[in-house]
Amino acid sequence: MRIVFMGTPEFGVPSLASLHDRGHEIGLVVTQPDRPAGRGRKVASSAVKKAALELGLTIAQPESVNTSDFVERLRALRPDLIVVVAFGQILSEDVLSVPSRGAVNLHASLLPRYRGVAPINWAIVNGETETGVTTMFMARKVDAGEIILVRSTPIGEHETAGELSKRLSEAGADLLVETVGLIARREAPRIRQDPALASYARKLRKSDGEIDWSVSARRVYNRIRGMTPWPGAYTWYRGGVLGVLRAEPGEPGDRRGAPGEILRIEPGRGIEVAVGEGTVWLGEVRPEGKKAMSAGDFARGYRPEVGSAPFGGPPGQGSTDGAG
Repeated sequence: MRIVFMGTPEFGVPSLASLHDRGHEIGLVVTQPDRPAGRGRKVASSAVKKAALELGLTIAQPESVNTSDFVERLRALRPDLIVVVAFGQILSEDVLSVPSRGAVNLHASLLPRYRGVAPINWAIVNGETETGVTTMFMARKVDAGEIILVRSTPIGEHETAGELSKRLSEAGADLLVETVGLIARREAPRIRQDPALASYARKLRKSDGEIDWSVSARRVYNRIRGMTPWPGAYTWYRGGVLGVLRAEPGEPGDRRGAPGEILRIEPGRGIEVAVGEGTVWLGEVRPEGKKAMSAGDFARGYRPEVGSAPFGGPPGQGSTDGAG
């Protein structure tokens, strides 16, 4: 199959590599333009671009794939298929009409649930126990096309969004190779989505990482897992931001306190904090402008007091879920 591959972050790399390894002709790899990234704001290439360079593939980085000039460039390639994996741009009808066998997208959810750009994060935040990957023929409406194949997997009880993303990227690559094979043999199913079952996983904001201590321990823990590694979970401590990198729910029991109140400090385990229902142990934190440290080291250096309620946020800055 002659394929134009469109993708940007690390999630797309296993798919690109797998299609290349299976002998498909990757006529062009389209990825987002190089942009400033990281604390130093240095211009960086996407993970897909780096992988494509290693494979010796031709790369394009248009600000928009939908311009007439770029559509003509795609037509000149005469692709059988466009494959999209976490690309970051919406394709116009003109682009979707270019390949002779259609355009296919790999999405990291069990569609029609969690359409949108952050399905992995919101599935964890919302306490889902199962997710998966879906391939579909692309339509003008985002993530609403006809489903080809689906693979489900349990979400680990302690799995973060970063860990689940890596696992789904590998499972998705296998599913995509199988999907392309079915399309090549003209055997790909087309299963219509039920819009009544659809939910939407909106784009993450930095503020989504803010911890609301008034909810249950499980919801606090899910928020931390779902926002790791980005945008990162955080709370407020003495007027500054305190990142929460690692935590775990406390044991069920009758320990109670005001939300955000410190109940215990154990150097080997961390800081136990009261929440709306139950408790959460902070294991690793990052004070604003500092390096990450264990919660025990934080307690020794910053001396929070048992019985105080130092963790919280400015009024009116609670966080909300992204899919329902």
